[in-house]
Amino acid sequence: MRTLPSDLRPLRTDDGSLTLRSEQLDTHYHSLHGAVQESAHVFIKYGLAQVEKPLIDVLEVGLGTGLNLALTWIRCLEGKCAVNYTAVEPNPLGRALLETLGHCEELAWPGLHSPFIQAMTGPADVWYEGVGNLRFRWMHHGVEELSMEGQVDVIYFDAFGPRTQPELWTVDVFRLMYAALRPGGLLVTYSAKGEVRRAMKQAGFVVERLAGPPGKRQMMRATRPR
Repeated sequence: MRTLPSDLRPLRTDDGSLTLRSEQLDTHYHSLHGAVQESAHVFIKYGLAQVEKPLIDVLEVGLGTGLNLALTWIRCLEGKCAVNYTAVEPNPLGRALLETLGHCEELAWPGLHSPFIQAMTGPADVWYEGVGNLRFRWMHHGVEELSMEGQVDVIYFDAFGPRTQPELWTVDVFRLMYAALRPGGLLVTYSAKGEVRRAMKQAGFVVERLAGPPGKRQMMRATRPR
């Protein structure tokens, strides 16, 4: 998917937080059982929180609405870590949709709204020096162009699902992810599909299925062996 669908609309999920829905693609950006619950469970609890380093390098595939960024930023503001955050996103959302979603207000961090919007709408490939020990940049290209060998501690793999974006769930892409990670690094994703697990294993990962967020039985975490 190289262009954003033209019919993106906010949709309230079961935990009260907002996501985006496209009827053209017949998909949504987050779980309808709870956008915040899903992101916090998959990417923070089983990803970021598992990395025991004072400065963590994060790579996100599929920046989307920036919810994972906001949750990570809040963790930094709470003094739990410092983060260099790189996102691969060829189709960034515009300011109007981001304002409508209001992630920071819904997360009870209204003071983060302005820097969050600045970061999300800033120029590509430039580090945004955020408050609270977080640096952020987004890369305006596809994941197949990624070149970050051995620079990453944890990957948030949050692309649209294999039905919508099958080209992002391939062995070749997971080999790029494997190369980007440092030994011992983690990749976490909401998907638990068998073909995704097999592609990860073929790329060299050690893969485990974990309990999923509300409404989903399982998720996956892949580790690059030390």
